[in-house]
Amino acid sequence: MTARVAVLLAVLSMFLHLRAHYRGPRWQVYLFKPLTTGLLLVAALLAIRAHGQWYAIAVATGLACSLVGDVLLMLPGDRFTAGLGAFLLAHLAYLAAFTALAPVGNGPILLPPLVVAAGVLLRTIWAGLGRRRVPVLAYTFVVVLMVWTAWGWRVRAPAAGASLAATGATRFMISDTILALNRFRQPFRSAQALIMSTYVAAQAMISLSVGIA
Repeated sequence: MTARVAVLLAVLSMFLHLRAHYRGPRWQVYLFKPLTTGLLLVAALLAIRAHGQWYAIAVATGLACSLVGDVLLMLPGDRFTAGLGAFLLAHLAYLAAFTALAPVGNGPILLPPLVVAAGVLLRTIWAGLGRRRVPVLAYTFVVVLMVWTAWGWRVRAPAAGASLAATGATRFMISDTILALNRFRQPFRSAQALIMSTYVAAQAMISLSVGIA
């Protein structure tokens, strides 16, 4: 199996997850959601290490933490804070990967739009956060830093791997934004389809960036 094949299988698994989410059976939701992220982890492990061993290890760690977060968020009961913690670790791992190739601070002009976008989101969902305000604030800060650093790498080295990572990081932020609006502002039926499609695209791009210079 190649990394690209693993990504294609992950996309198929995502569609099966969404079908089960909207039409059932429920057990397929529990099967295909973690399988999707697991296949993306396999893709990262299979990819050629175009950016060095540390980058590959950090990305694989981020995907492994994301897999834990997926499981926590889909299980019955309220495990949102635990799932948020797992994804916080995933973003820290991605931040470590990107800073290994470009130090924080590249592309300073890119930071203000990210901060504004995060601020608008937080203001929109603030009333619904309740006691989760502090962990969500911390999570948002790390996500903004991760996306900014990814684009800083893209500014410093405008190659295919950097472009994939930066675009993937941005899609991750979009996916998180949709999830937050659906959970803390106003639920809507198409939310899961939008969350999963942007999430899988984000993780696939970051995963494939391991093997593309």
